[in-house]
Amino acid sequence: MIKKLCLLLIVSSSLLYSQQNELHFYSVETSYFYGSILEHNLDISHLITDFPTGVIVSLNKKTYGYNEWEGRFNFPDWGVTMIYQDMKNPFLGKNMSIYGHFNFYFLKRHLSLGVGQGIAYASKIYDPETNFNNNAYGSRILSSTLVRVNLVKENLFKGLGVHIGTGIIHYSNANLKAPNGSTNTWYFDAGISYQLKHDRFPLRIPKETFPSKFYEEDIKLNLVFRTGINEADVNGLGQDPFYVFSFYADKRLNFMSTVQFGFDLFYSTFLKKVIEYRSIAFPEDFLTGDEDYKRIGLFLGHELRFNKNAFVSQVGYYIYWPYKFETRIYNRLGIKRYLFKDKFFAAITLKAHFAKAEAVEFGAGIRF
Repeated sequence: MIKKLCLLLIVSSSLLYSQQNELHFYSVETSYFYGSILEHNLDISHLITDFPTGVIVSLNKKTYGYNEWEGRFNFPDWGVTMIYQDMKNPFLGKNMSIYGHFNFYFLKRHLSLGVGQGIAYASKIYDPETNFNNNAYGSRILSSTLVRVNLVKENLFKGLGVHIGTGIIHYSNANLKAPNGSTNTWYFDAGISYQLKHDRFPLRIPKETFPSKFYEEDIKLNLVFRTGINEADVNGLGQDPFYVFSFYADKRLNFMSTVQFGFDLFYSTFLKKVIEYRSIAFPEDFLTGDEDYKRIGLFLGHELRFNKNAFVSQVGYYIYWPYKFETRIYNRLGIKRYLFKDKFFAAITLKAHFAKAEAVEFGAGIRF
């Protein structure tokens, strides 16, 4: 009887609170950074000539537990970040980028981990006649990833706060167009923040009393189709479409985690051109030019759930690999959005071989 009464009180309070409108609170922050381009690839060593500088500006939505996932992730921020970066190299020029980001807090909210994914515009790109030294950026529009760690003191004085930390900015076009040497800037930054309506910010609402395992599900099956275009590292071979068909089983373990196991079938038509090219240009490879370009991989995966969104990470192994392109192990990272009671989903993922990107995949699937 007591347990039923407690459950009734929990449900009643949840229903009562759900009738209230969500309150919205924001903060703005800006930072100056100074860093260095990492030599992750010897081919870009000639592009590392000075120390890049830039400015980071962010708009954060502050969470307080109105939605259950906010409390379970310790009330993170989410929002938009913009970066202006001077690469301090005449061949690389200057980049401008925009990201969607999350900031996660630790150590009583004095330490933050920020993760952002977005796109960048490169002012200078590879040109065979006017800028052949730039083998990092083959296109003006780049994919960009931001990871940052900061010591934070918010609302130090009437909404004003300070932060200091370090991070990495990655620029790459994910082999959308060759060349694609990419760059990684490791930087140190310092800045200030201001929290709007700081004097009206509510007490944070604790997470739901239901245990995380309450959200466990039975095994589900998934069918996914992914596609896009990419180009081999050989300049001039051109862009080609690719198609990926995936079938896998998943098991949701709790509120945050889902595990996966399945296989991928890759139809990467750019590989057909690579095989033909190498059979002519490199006779010592003993290729006929008729080798099969298709690949089949088995993979294990994990999803970190954020309400209807999920961060996807997968590691696979080619069980059918007739043409030895890159390594036999591949990985996939990306963002997924569930739709219509989690029965359908859309995803954007980056498929790579360790740190070497192969393609950005746009996918849609069904879960049953």
